[in-house]
Amino acid sequence: MGAQWKARHKEIAANAKGRIFGKLSKEIMVAARSGADPDMNPRLRLVVEQAKKASMPRETLERAIKKGAGLLDGGANLERLIYEGFAPHKVPVIVECLTDNINRTYPNIRVLFRKGQLGASGSVSWDFDHVGMIEATPNSKDADAELAAIEAGAQDFELGDEGALFITDSTDLDAVCRALPAQGYTVQSAKLGYRPKNTVTLSDTEREEVEAFLEAIDADDDVQNVYVGLAG
Repeated sequence: MGAQWKARHKEIAANAKGRIFGKLSKEIMVAARSGADPDMNPRLRLVVEQAKKASMPRETLERAIKKGAGLLDGGANLERLIYEGFAPHKVPVIVECLTDNINRTYPNIRVLFRKGQLGASGSVSWDFDHVGMIEATPNSKDADAELAAIEAGAQDFELGDEGALFITDSTDLDAVCRALPAQGYTVQSAKLGYRPKNTVTLSDTEREEVEAFLEAIDADDDVQNVYVGLAG
């Protein structure tokens, strides 16, 4: 029994890593449209750094850059799509997709929302702010997240178990990323995303139902990010 569980656990971990690499490759390809040199392309630089920290193989990373920049035959043709709606118990959700086939993505999303409610554009985005999100870990116990946020130019921050999430204006993402190391923080990931203005509080049973709904959406190959107005 134990051996079977370990094997299954390894399979789950491998699949999860594969999904992470797939999502990062798509982000790299989209960012590389503005240039294949990370030093001259801030958006690409941020995603490349994130891919390296995730231990993406070098060949995979370089191929994604070349494909996005049109340096390989059959270059990337990805489109970013945003879907809005509600998870069970009226929890607002924004789903961000990167796809090469809209005719495949929409039907899949529609099916995934069967236990919730797929809404029209603007149905829930009014209750979210489009911001920069930077996950960073402190380099020492003395690191002060509030001071780091102020000095680096972040708008706000949220403390987590392993570090802090720094919130920036959408145009300040790269500048804050560059400033945080001097404030004692190592940037783990950085992206533009949606932060809820208001959140819904649920019971444990209701929360489990919502989390199962969100996990099913996140597992879809075309889904890049899922943002939810859920408390806690």
